[in-house]
Amino acid sequence: MNIDFHHAVTYLVARVAGFDDPQARIVAHSAQYVDDATDEGVVLFDNGAMYRRLATAHRALDYKNFAALGHRLVWIPFHFLPGNAGLEADQDPSGKFIHKLVTRPNSPVAKAVVAETIRERHKPFGLHRLGIVAHVFVDTWSHQGFAGVNHRVNVVRDVRRAGLPDERFKQKMWRFFHGMVHQSMPPIGHGAALSYPDRPYLNWSYVNGLEDLVVRENPVEFTEAAHELCRVFRRYLAGDPEAEVDGLPSDLRQMLHDRFVAYEEPDERVRHRKWLDDLANDAFGIGKVDLDYVAKGPGSWRARALQYPDPDTKERRYPYDEAFLDSDWKRFHDAAKAHRRCVVDDILPSFGICVA
Repeated sequence: MNIDFHHAVTYLVARVAGFDDPQARIVAHSAQYVDDATDEGVVLFDNGAMYRRLATAHRALDYKNFAALGHRLVWIPFHFLPGNAGLEADQDPSGKFIHKLVTRPNSPVAKAVVAETIRERHKPFGLHRLGIVAHVFVDTWSHQGFAGVNHRVNVVRDVRRAGLPDERFKQKMWRFFHGMVHQSMPPIGHGAALSYPDRPYLNWSYVNGLEDLVVRENPVEFTEAAHELCRVFRRYLAGDPEAEVDGLPSDLRQMLHDRFVAYEEPDERVRHRKWLDDLANDAFGIGKVDLDYVAKGPGSWRARALQYPDPDTKERRYPYDEAFLDSDWKRFHDAAKAHRRCVVDDILPSFGICVA
């Protein structure tokens, strides 16, 4: 999914679930920042202190660095959570290991990740981790059918989009893939499907590398993801991963679905702006909200934490302040480390999945 869902819709769902405005902002910002935290390495301070940050994504179209694109510790825990074919931890799907790695919506693996996040909500970075998990959780809908490894299951062909003539679409696809990118792009994640899995308004289909016909109705799936995310948030607030809770009210579910269909601009930033305008105009009955998001540079979490308008850790030692320890930026990276360690070392092995 893109920033329109990961930031704006996540904020809205968090508020509806019962979080107050400051809490919802942290959760929503963290959810989107998963896609924007593309740098890793050690940050050095002028007093000799240091902090190691974690990359939770790669820069868009960084196809020259295939080693990075194939980095399982980024793709698998943060974007393409293995689904174990929708089976419980004591069950294995038939066929090869790849069937355990393919992402499935709201899978037992995803539920286990959510449950562990709720059990550890007392940590200083609890809300930041919830935001990270919210990103991973809803992506199990948009990224379903794909895996965060280099495998033919991610091959996409015979793509058809409802409402767009086949020949016109084929020409657009050919122009996009023509040249070096098309020749060298490995089948990792949904790269071959472009941004189609992440656009909320699309109805489309394709044939994957296993010769399966896959039909996708993004508006329906995104609405279901928001509904189930509300349940996650309510359980977090209750402190009980098994609590019987409601999802989104039916009227709000319809409002979200209608907007997923209506906001059909390919540019995610345009769609994001429309959701922010809706929040500012109290379209959802939670009060007028002036919500924004700064990924990098002045005003960003990183800039505030490191006390520099446009940080560049390769060339500077930053002034150290005790407030750094409580900064949203540090807490996000603390949460990312805890999440990755939990997923890779504990939860996935419990499902018979070893990826690193």
